[in-house]
Amino acid sequence: MAIVPWVRRNRNELGSLRSQMDDLFGGFFRGLDMPFSMFGEKIWPAIDVAEKDDAILVRAEVPGCKPEDIDVSVCGNTLTLSGEKKESHEANGEGYYHMESTWGSFRREVSLPAEVDSSKIQAAVRDGVLSVTLPKAEKSKAVKVKVQG
Repeated sequence: MAIVPWVRRNRNELGSLRSQMDDLFGGFFRGLDMPFSMFGEKIWPAIDVAEKDDAILVRAEVPGCKPEDIDVSVCGNTLTLSGEKKESHEANGEGYYHMESTWGSFRREVSLPAEVDSSKIQAAVRDGVLSVTLPKAEKSKAVKVKVQG
């Protein structure tokens, strides 16, 4: 039986390598409109999609966005939500001045699970939540068939 030398690796070297790889890939993908979250970055706005018998419901968190700053469009089976957030707070008092501004644009595309009737789509913003109701097209609605025995 031959003796094989065993080399103990320093854990700090492996941690450093992982950190360098995360920085490399994080820098490469940062800023791209990815359909999924990578490297712990949050994709904005967060959305929920629910399919009912007669409609598809989409909710998106858009705090600080006004209805005129949001665009909703449907092309084929893809729903596109896009817009821009422009928010500014200013406080001025005796001996101090404070101003905060946040801004940014967003674009999310959602593949719809069924065909929708584009003439009946409704969208509304309330309390920072965009709600989009997409009624299903007649041919996409499920039909229940009674089984005879």
